[in-house]
Amino acid sequence: MSGSILVVSGPSGSGKTSLARKLLDIIPNCYFSISTTTRKPRESESDGIDYHFTSKEQFLSEIDEGGFLEWAEVHGNFYGTSFRPIENALADNKTVVLDIDVQGHKTIREKFQKLVTSVFVTTKNMSVLKTRLSSRNTETSEILEQRVINAISEMRSIGEYDYFFVNDDFSESLDALTAIAVASRYKQSLTDNEAFIKTWKI
Repeated sequence: MSGSILVVSGPSGSGKTSLARKLLDIIPNCYFSISTTTRKPRESESDGIDYHFTSKEQFLSEIDEGGFLEWAEVHGNFYGTSFRPIENALADNKTVVLDIDVQGHKTIREKFQKLVTSVFVTTKNMSVLKTRLSSRNTETSEILEQRVINAISEMRSIGEYDYFFVNDDFSESLDALTAIAVASRYKQSLTDNEAFIKTWKI
């Protein structure tokens, strides 16, 4: 067996990040990948916990050095997933949890096809999403509107994911995500079949 990758995606405001982080308290041998971003931290956010906050110049330099597994520009800011920590976690046979967008999911799926299990999380309708985004009180009306527009676009990617659920009840959603995370460790694609059969016959 090897490590595995669990990708959790969904519109901003769907609750995907809270669900993904909560897995750390439930699933043993789990690593939550912290993204790097050039946007400014919100009042409630801390560097190295919510994101690795950096400058645009430093981010672009790391792109040139091949340091990101995937990266994207969103709302005028850059977001990326550093490669080395994930490589180390997989070598340690851990479940790597990635909270990334649909573009990042495509990139990760292409690079780690056999290791990836993916989940798309959303709200029951657009009205609920708007309410959640507004309740943050951290962004301008223009940015909120752009997030809603992006959410509509992201919803078209649901079919590219292995699993999909509506996060209307956090406890039920966490149970669902936990079950998926546990099951992801037993995917047949994670096993070297020929090697296992040889040892099995001994």
